[in-house]
Amino acid sequence: MLLALGLVSLATASLADDFKPKAPETAFSGKLRPDILGISTESNAESARAIFDSLFKGRTDTKTDIQQQKFGGASYVAALNFSLPAGSKQNGEMLSTSFSSPASANRAYFVARNLTFAPDQQPSKADMIKEIMGKYGVPTIVGDQHLYYIYRKGSIMSVGGKYKDATALEAIGKPLDPRAAVKLNGDTVRGSCVAVVKRAQTKAKEPGAMLTEAKGANCDGVLSVQLVPGTLADRVGIAQFTLLDVKQLVSAAAIDSAALAAGPSESAMPKGSAPKL
Repeated sequence: MLLALGLVSLATASLADDFKPKAPETAFSGKLRPDILGISTESNAESARAIFDSLFKGRTDTKTDIQQQKFGGASYVAALNFSLPAGSKQNGEMLSTSFSSPASANRAYFVARNLTFAPDQQPSKADMIKEIMGKYGVPTIVGDQHLYYIYRKGSIMSVGGKYKDATALEAIGKPLDPRAAVKLNGDTVRGSCVAVVKRAQTKAKEPGAMLTEAKGANCDGVLSVQLVPGTLADRVGIAQFTLLDVKQLVSAAAIDSAALAAGPSESAMPKGSAPKL
């Protein structure tokens, strides 16, 4: 595995020599830079891989899937997927991250974590909500077993629901408030960010498969946390965290397209001169 990762790094470095990296625009800045286990949309494949390796160090039952794609004739890491199976006494975990090409700095635009709790280790909904809000702040909207954080213009949107731990706990098992959904989308006819992130969880995590909806989304970024009830109604059986940087996905696609159209950078071209004969 280490040899394979080394070869991937070499391929990525070679590609970076051909295309001068340009950082894409992002939905997140300053203190509003959400992460999942330390992986944010500023992370690249190399830094994310180091976090994954440290989390699963010493585990022999971990499955690793490193996906590569071609860009400009060379390979780069487009996705990392790590999984640990659940057992009767062991929590299961899946981590996945998708990255743009090296031309757009190989940044993570999609990060997901799926936790399946063993029956005797299921946390309470109240404790999970307290931890989530302690890390990410007050959500935009709560319901349908989800807490949604919708980011626009550098801040978390508010639709009037000033949630505390207790009110979020009360709301999470109810349907999403349709009046709040209307406020969330405003007068625009652009796509619902709730729908965009839900579909992103099931689609192929490639820019081409997600770009059209990302361009139509009525937000810059989304963090979704789903709490699936456990063996008891007040316990959590599965917790799914999803981070989608809509703005970065669209920006990276534009950078990649321009880089391919322009070809290798001038600095990458040979600069030798003819020898004296």
